[in-house]
Amino acid sequence: MGRPIHFEIHAGRPERAQAFYSGLFGWTFTKWGDQSYWLIKTGDGAPGIDGGLVERRGAAPTAGQPVSSFVCTINVDDLEEAMKRGQSLGGAVALPRMAVPGVGWLGYLTDPEGNIFGLMQTDPQAR
Repeated sequence: MGRPIHFEIHAGRPERAQAFYSGLFGWTFTKWGDQSYWLIKTGDGAPGIDGGLVERRGAAPTAGQPVSSFVCTINVDDLEEAMKRGQSLGGAVALPRMAVPGVGWLGYLTDPEGNIFGLMQTDPQAR
């Protein structure tokens, strides 16, 4: 069975994207070789995958454009706090908090580069 093992974030301004994700999630970035590519370490011990940041080739997504790629969702302890912190770091709300009954609370942000991603706070009581 195929399972996700790596993700990539595309950015026109990689330094800005690194500052955003480091500030929001504490992720670390390590330059890989001579390319415009950085390895992303998302944490240790808990389930999850690591990824990469690559310099975007082409135009950034525009606001309101349909999603045209896989959307990654990141587990957070406090959805409201993470949404506020993401906005303070230059992100924008793509879809506000909503209940996923029996699972938790879900919201979507765009990063300063226009990429959309999800945030999930686990809560089996969500309705």
